[in-house]
Amino acid sequence: MGTLYLLAAGGLEVIGFIGLKRTANQDTWTNNLLMLGAFGLSLALLSMALETIPLGVAYSIWTGIGTIGTAVVDILFFKERPSLLRIVCMAGIIGTVIGLRLTL
Repeated sequence: MGTLYLLAAGGLEVIGFIGLKRTANQDTWTNNLLMLGAFGLSLALLSMALETIPLGVAYSIWTGIGTIGTAVVDILFFKERPSLLRIVCMAGIIGTVIGLRLTL
């Protein structure tokens, strides 16, 4: 169950950063609510995941999901230019996260 909490927490972190980007572009109460709500739920789910997953592994996976997810959303929806170096670095993060998950 901890793994599901951790995956959901990572996804909510990405949603929180989408809200942050939207707030930077247009400061409205809905964008702020999206950002704060998603970050708050993300931290709550991370806390629940920590009941069964060691802190170092959980935090690394959570930030990895957030980093990769945010970079992909940035490329797909906010017109950020993908470069070969960026893709190689993202692949390295994915490999590291998979390696950490296998240590459980």
